[in-house]
Amino acid sequence: MKSVSVKRVNLEVDGLKLAAEVYIPGGKGPHPALCICHGVPAKRTPDPSDRGYPLLAEMFCREGFLAFIFNFRGTGESGGNFDMRGWTRDLKAAMDYIYRSKEADKSHLSVMGFSGGAMASVYHAAHDNRVTSVVACACPARFFDISEFSKLEEFLTHCRQVGIIRDSSFPPSVGEWANGFDMVTPTRWIDRISPRPLLIVHGDNDVTVPVSHALELYHKAKEPKEIAIIKGAEHRLRLSQPAMDTALMWLKKVNSMGRGK
Repeated sequence: MKSVSVKRVNLEVDGLKLAAEVYIPGGKGPHPALCICHGVPAKRTPDPSDRGYPLLAEMFCREGFLAFIFNFRGTGESGGNFDMRGWTRDLKAAMDYIYRSKEADKSHLSVMGFSGGAMASVYHAAHDNRVTSVVACACPARFFDISEFSKLEEFLTHCRQVGIIRDSSFPPSVGEWANGFDMVTPTRWIDRISPRPLLIVHGDNDVTVPVSHALELYHKAKEPKEIAIIKGAEHRLRLSQPAMDTALMWLKKVNSMGRGK
């Protein structure tokens, strides 16, 4: 395992500042890069015992990846309000930063997203050929088909309650805001990731996004593609060691990283 150095950075998108961290492995670079994209927060206050995405970034970094994490607009220390179209622009800015980084191997740029972040990852990869592989974890086939957020008004209320929509005047048009989810719908874009490799990871105990979503996305995707249904895993797959071990082994394989390298 490699040593890790961490650098805090700020991205600027649409006049908003986004908080980010880059985890750089020790040893000679450049290193294959992994951009990790979180999902839609479920509550206002994180569990203090959960180290969250920094722990995940550190894990992948110790295995040789330059790991990049950031807060999408409306979340964490980043400015703005939650907006799915905006999230795709935030991810582009993250990839731009990684691509400019002298420590990153530009021929090995992977994206791994979770839930809403997986939606943004699929959309972005379909539009950015710099992305060389994608891991979609607990990804909805369509956002408003999942039980938790089936009604737009209830979802807007949830966003205000958990603090990811912070301004009372946002969104200026609820219809346009809702259309952003339709624009990013993974079933519309997942087939465009090919010929780059895709891994879909889902828990068979996911009650937020049923496993049928993963099967639908896998059916729609083109080769090369793989799917891993993790026995006993729930929606928050970053907390499932078997899920993350599966993602790590796959990423090492597609980036041709052996244990001895």
